[in-house]
Amino acid sequence: MNSIIKNTALALGLVFGMGAVPMAIAAGDAAAGKAKAAQCAACHGNDGNSLSPAFPKIAGLGEKYLYKQLKDIKGDSEGKKVRDVPQMIGQLDNFNDQDLQDIAAYFASQPMQLSGSKAISVMLNDGEDVDGLNLGRKIYRAGNMETGVPACMGCHSPTGQGNAPAAYPRLSGQYPEYIEAQLKAFRAGTRKNDGEVRIMRTVAKQLSDAEIKALANYIAGLTN
Repeated sequence: MNSIIKNTALALGLVFGMGAVPMAIAAGDAAAGKAKAAQCAACHGNDGNSLSPAFPKIAGLGEKYLYKQLKDIKGDSEGKKVRDVPQMIGQLDNFNDQDLQDIAAYFASQPMQLSGSKAISVMLNDGEDVDGLNLGRKIYRAGNMETGVPACMGCHSPTGQGNAPAAYPRLSGQYPEYIEAQLKAFRAGTRKNDGEVRIMRTVAKQLSDAEIKALANYIAGLTN
């Protein structure tokens, strides 16, 4: 547990010291990005609020975070990708770095619409059914000391708004299905663009399916 807490503290230090996001970016042009983002609308919506949980909402996620994700998904000049997203294959091939910055700026400037939480029950590993909203709230705000999971709000803020300068994304309002899928991907190691500190993979590894579902549902309804 102590090692996980130490890793969390180290991750925070790296992010605030700009180590977790090595690229220094100039501010993108949101107005220019709106036109360039036209092809994104089919999946993510005109303003970044997708109509289907099959595609994440990208409105309001923070310019630095969005830019990093676009860079990771596009890959380098040799086609090596840091993050594999099958639905995005070929979508960014014709965009240069400035285009990605502009697109990130545009979607970051748009307000995200809340998906909302539901009253759910989840089954713990011992077979006990518990209130999912209460469990999600507990883990998000206090973590799980028994398994060494730190509170999510330490990085993503008590209201789920994230930390844009540090490139921690907004979570509030995102589709719970998408949050659940990403936490499971980090846990499985199939998503690994969380930096050398591996903070998301380290945390997700300690979460059960029930905890992940409860967290995702709670986060979807977080408000200011």
